[in-house]
Amino acid sequence: MSKYFHISSLTRSIISSIKPYSSDASKKEEVTQMFDGIAPYYDLLNKVLSLGIDKRWRKTAIKHVAAYKPKSILDMATGTADLAIQAAKSIPDVHVTGVDISSKMIELGKEKVLKQKLSDRVVLHVGDSENMDFETDSFDLAMASFGVRNFEDLEKGLSEMHRVIKPGGSILVLEFSNPRTFPFKQGFEAYFKYLLPVIGRIKSKDPKAYSYLYKSVKAFPDYDKFGEILTKLGFKDVTWKPLSLGICTIYEGVKK
Repeated sequence: MSKYFHISSLTRSIISSIKPYSSDASKKEEVTQMFDGIAPYYDLLNKVLSLGIDKRWRKTAIKHVAAYKPKSILDMATGTADLAIQAAKSIPDVHVTGVDISSKMIELGKEKVLKQKLSDRVVLHVGDSENMDFETDSFDLAMASFGVRNFEDLEKGLSEMHRVIKPGGSILVLEFSNPRTFPFKQGFEAYFKYLLPVIGRIKSKDPKAYSYLYKSVKAFPDYDKFGEILTKLGFKDVTWKPLSLGICTIYEGVKK
């Protein structure tokens, strides 16, 4: 890696200003509104928009998580709890705590946890991932899938993940990234920018939510830049691995 990639005040301002609806509300407020609105369609749209590959991505992520043999996991921006459920089903005796800012997403997640009979090992809470109530050094591992991109203050959210992990514990982030290989890069760009909002409008009645997805992915500091942010915030042995030709990437690190 090169010298640390610092999120400048300008870059931080750009990330926080990319919002679903461009109202006077904060990014955090708009993201909450967006996910509350699309919650009933969220799981179906994920499958449609990713052509079913999202399930494979989560399985791969949990294989990486399982290698650390955690007993306690925090799943930040848990959404409807797919990653939390996958962890509980794949890792014996693990306890997963999921947090999400959207109460509607948490409601749906709780229904899924109950249906899977995992209520004794998966507990979900409504909460702000950038301002958590958990004590310092509480979890063996903190993970997030497609959520850190939505933080109003990226470094603050990641710092919270660092704070609640035990010394020697691990972080794993699964997040969209920008493919670099021609012509896949150009095809991905066209799909995310033009086709995805159309599908979102038809299925969820909220095209702005999926226009926001494209903009937030484009602005996100991916690959080595994100890895260097993790290093700067106190993680060591930071690695990143692109999946599906770079559509998304797994980032890992260990708390010093």
